[in-house]
Amino acid sequence: MSNSTERTSEKISVHMREHILQMQNNTDFEEKAQKILSQEPLLSAQDVEVTFSLRGNRLTAIRRTSLDLYEGETLAIVGESGSGKSVFTKCFVGMLDKNGSITHGSIMYDGQDLTQLSEKEWLKIRGKKIAMVTQDPMTSLNPLKTIGYQIQESVELHQRLKGKEAKQETLRILDAVGIPDPERRYRQYPHEFSGGMRQRVVIAIAVACRPQILICDEPTTALDVTIQAQILDLIRRLQKEQNMTIIYITHDLGVVANVADRVAVMYGGQIIEIGMANEVFFDPLHPYTWALLSALPQLGVKGEKLPAIDGTPPNLFNKIQGDAFAPRNRKALNIDFLEEPPMYEVTATHMVKSWLQDPRAPQVEQPKAILRLAEQKENKGTDPNTRHPHQDPNREALIQVRDLQVTFGSGRHKFVAVDDVNFEIYKGETFSLVGESGSGKTTIGRAIVRINPITKGEVLFQGERVSGKISREMDTKVIRSMQMIFQDPMASLNERAKVDYIISEGLINYHLYKDDRDRQDKVQKALQEVGLLPEFSSRFPHEFSGGQRQRIGIARSLIMEPQFIVADEPISALDVSIRAQVLNLLNDLKKSRGLTYLFIAHDLSVVRFISDRIAVIHKGRIVELAEAEELFAHPLHPYTKALLSAVPNPNPYVERAKKLLVYDPSVHHYETDKPVWNEILPDHFVYGNERELDGYRKEIGI
Repeated sequence: MSNSTERTSEKISVHMREHILQMQNNTDFEEKAQKILSQEPLLSAQDVEVTFSLRGNRLTAIRRTSLDLYEGETLAIVGESGSGKSVFTKCFVGMLDKNGSITHGSIMYDGQDLTQLSEKEWLKIRGKKIAMVTQDPMTSLNPLKTIGYQIQESVELHQRLKGKEAKQETLRILDAVGIPDPERRYRQYPHEFSGGMRQRVVIAIAVACRPQILICDEPTTALDVTIQAQILDLIRRLQKEQNMTIIYITHDLGVVANVADRVAVMYGGQIIEIGMANEVFFDPLHPYTWALLSALPQLGVKGEKLPAIDGTPPNLFNKIQGDAFAPRNRKALNIDFLEEPPMYEVTATHMVKSWLQDPRAPQVEQPKAILRLAEQKENKGTDPNTRHPHQDPNREALIQVRDLQVTFGSGRHKFVAVDDVNFEIYKGETFSLVGESGSGKTTIGRAIVRINPITKGEVLFQGERVSGKISREMDTKVIRSMQMIFQDPMASLNERAKVDYIISEGLINYHLYKDDRDRQDKVQKALQEVGLLPEFSSRFPHEFSGGQRQRIGIARSLIMEPQFIVADEPISALDVSIRAQVLNLLNDLKKSRGLTYLFIAHDLSVVRFISDRIAVIHKGRIVELAEAEELFAHPLHPYTKALLSAVPNPNPYVERAKKLLVYDPSVHHYETDKPVWNEILPDHFVYGNERELDGYRKEIGI
């Protein structure tokens, strides 16, 4: 052991050292570590540099980084967007963009240097030996070809099967990836599949090649937690059956805790920490890894700010001096700004690129969130000063939804998207709607703000009906008082308009300013309120990061000075660190402006952190509604239990030990005993018939 390693171990607290000893008793990680240490790498990337030529400028996307991959392991690569995760792994399959090239280093696989291969030589490796599952399944599938044709094409190319044999193998693969009724599905097209099923098809095409290495690039990002859990389970099962080595590229640390043997953390085009999953989660040593873990809502305290990462990632067009993370690191040393740190070996499997591991470095304590994770505890605490508006005896119902029904189409093609929905949102609270894709969450939000017309029922705002036909004066009041933040910040912003116009469009349409100077002042104020610089008003949306674009969308809503905001999946497309910034911003604005939110999401860890009350919706009907902590502590409806069982946990031990529940609607028998909406406990409502309600009462002891 080196002197630096000895000094590093001295810095570890007594508590942490005891925990490391406990971890060493975990035979699963111990056995995997021993297996990795006893074999030669299956693939070895050494000192790789990747550059892109963009508009005459040179961008260094990967900066002299190295990685060894071992047979049969699952390696997760994590980091913010732009850190180089996808670019680095695309080098392993020869899929760099045409303006990108590997300018230094080697990637050795099966006795060959992959950096030296011609396109003809790549055809013998890409797909057959190293395959890739991309993030968006719809862009990977040909919309004009049947699913069966696309999988069979891969079977015929890589397994050398033809005709009936190829079709039978295709049907077997469809069944293996969990697609029911393979014969019928074989003849269908991609648009006839749900998002989760399309992801299964993309995985089927990849595994049809029987690759030795499978790279999964954000395979579950756009999926619901229940579907995500099924996809992860599927990949794990296929890995065992085909003895594959898997690389996961993701920013979801719950996914990493579920699947990874080892974790590599990337920042600014380099791997800055790598180790066994238990080492990286319970004893992270790089400040950037600390920051990523601390930003998780599961480790936050409700009512307090999440520890967000200051600033933005480095501009890779510029030469980086010192540690790339130093400008965003509150605990940076002077040397971090001057000289790039070496990679320190902490254990045989754990390495970190940080000057804090140098024997001369001062001792720096890990954040409290990391210690909570090390104690294998989720922080369920709530700031004692937090106010819960729904508990106020003088509470005021700002929004009332009564017997709401929304349908699409007509006649035989009529589809009931939302049916018999009732709830109230009190002034000053955050009321959340959760459920799987297609459950009707967004439809309800859009119906409240009058984007979707309603078929039955009514929506009241401050006691006045705002649904159906209303006067022009009331319509103007609704637009000013009720705004919406949309899910995709890029799709919801006019890419040809400057930020100044995008934010002030509502003011212009409704003449809500005195003169142009007044309008500009309002825009500047809105930008500053969401943490953006005034000079950003002259830029276009494509010049901003995802988090900044979402802030622009929030500013556009705020400038109308609304009382109520529908936030439709406002953070689902964002990195963990940016997600923390946006959540903090929404909470700050709620306090400073007295805002009321309808927060729509499928990430229950986020919902728990930000919500006062939560409503669970399934196929257009709310099945349970309760105060946030009450719902997590005492879920009653089987669908709620299934959702909660699938919530990712950043603790690898807890995540791997959890039991996934699958909701089966056939458990309900409503033919004669009809279901009702019942307040089973004060402010805790559940949907069920009398027999089910009796069971729920016994479950909670009443």
